[in-house]
Amino acid sequence: MAIVHRERALEAPGEVALRDDRVELSWRDVDRTVNRIANALRDSGSGPERRVAVFARNSAETVLAHAGLIHAGCSPVPASFHLTAPELAYILEDSHATVLFVGPETAAIGAEAARLAGVPLVVGWRCDTGAVTPWTGWLAAASDDDPPSDVPALPFLSYTSGTTGTPKGVNALAGSPVPGTTVDAYVRSMRSLPLAQWPGHLVVGPLHHTGPLAGVRLVACGMPVTVLERFDAESVLAAVDRYRIATSLMVPTHFHRLLSLPDEVRDRYDVGSLKLVTHTGAACPRDVKQAMIDWFGPVLFDSYGGSESGPLCGISSADWLRRPGSVGQVRPPFVRAVAVDADGNELPAGVEGRLAFEERDGRSVAYLNAAQKTSDALVRPGLFTLGDVGYVDDEGFVFITDRETDMIISGGVNIYPAEIENVLVTHPGVADAAVIGVPDADMGESVHALVVPRERTPDVADLVEHCRASLAGYKVPRSIEFRDDLGRSTMGKLTKRVLRAPYWPQR
Repeated sequence: MAIVHRERALEAPGEVALRDDRVELSWRDVDRTVNRIANALRDSGSGPERRVAVFARNSAETVLAHAGLIHAGCSPVPASFHLTAPELAYILEDSHATVLFVGPETAAIGAEAARLAGVPLVVGWRCDTGAVTPWTGWLAAASDDDPPSDVPALPFLSYTSGTTGTPKGVNALAGSPVPGTTVDAYVRSMRSLPLAQWPGHLVVGPLHHTGPLAGVRLVACGMPVTVLERFDAESVLAAVDRYRIATSLMVPTHFHRLLSLPDEVRDRYDVGSLKLVTHTGAACPRDVKQAMIDWFGPVLFDSYGGSESGPLCGISSADWLRRPGSVGQVRPPFVRAVAVDADGNELPAGVEGRLAFEERDGRSVAYLNAAQKTSDALVRPGLFTLGDVGYVDDEGFVFITDRETDMIISGGVNIYPAEIENVLVTHPGVADAAVIGVPDADMGESVHALVVPRERTPDVADLVEHCRASLAGYKVPRSIEFRDDLGRSTMGKLTKRVLRAPYWPQR
């Protein structure tokens, strides 16, 4: 293991390093387990691209699996536990993953996906599935000696659904190791993360998202972490109070649910230990953010970015109170934000356009096996866009006013309509379909389908089941509306902004 873990295991071997709803593990436990994972992967082989997928709900083992991959010099491929077997199989094939980690809730689907994709090794914890190699036995056969830490560190490969309906693999620019960086140097660099400045981090979001995966990096660099299996508002407050949590990462939906707790429940718990609560995902409504600052104190930090980029901008509570609505200024490794017009010309401060960003080494976002999508993100060499619309003020603070893309953000999760539309139009009763995001008080947006019937109007429940057979549950439309026409142009294009307008009168 990299020397940071060895130091923690020697300095405080019995101190709690990682806990979930079931277990508490010391630094000695973490040290030995992560060493065994790294050595087992080196012994069994992980393919020339060294990509290993993790398909599991939140648990201590999920964190350990990711940490072991970092220390083995592998590229972790986190996959949403909501995926169906065909969806997961696509990611396994596209990434060329040669090993898959699963948990008890995902073992059956994971084993089927591995069979479809030809992945030779599936390792699972706390599960009894014939096609899955037991975690305990797999680890027991490996050495707990320190693996080499001078091997090259590889980045996480995250998958974000594409507008063409197929997921795209991306290595975030921020937070990924620079090519040639060793595992030891990469792990040590994690100590500079804002969340690593205080011990005691709470993971409340799913560990297949970029934000919550910060918890893995914190354990890797020697910071104690508590993991909740799923978000529950009162359980979050109880954990903060009991374990004196200093940092966490949430999305606006979490804030909604916390604020919905009765006053007598909120008053039971002391949240005074919190030093930094980063929020990401969807834009946070101003009244919600103000209410959270009033409750938690000025500890909120808005982080704006994407799976492709990692955090692009950030803004403290103090700066946000002076500039409500801003997502802040660019953060390293990014050096500049600018709005551009349709031709890529830079616009003056305060003028709305497509937001574009510059990275200090001139790198741009890149999508695995998707040259056209990579090209579309490039405004010009050294300047890229995620497709958001907004402006930059004269002090470099970024304001987002709209999304150029059709993406729906529901509960902080990115959902791309094309994937859902492609499934809907395969139903025999559907002639055409468009999927948009509509307001949802709890989730921010919910998935709404506009359907043109082929002849007779199909049954709504039948359409929902049709989608559920092919899509992860969070992508299935929450509401369906029938229309005679979707207003396609002569070129067959939809104007999603026009379709969304009646549902968002305040925009």
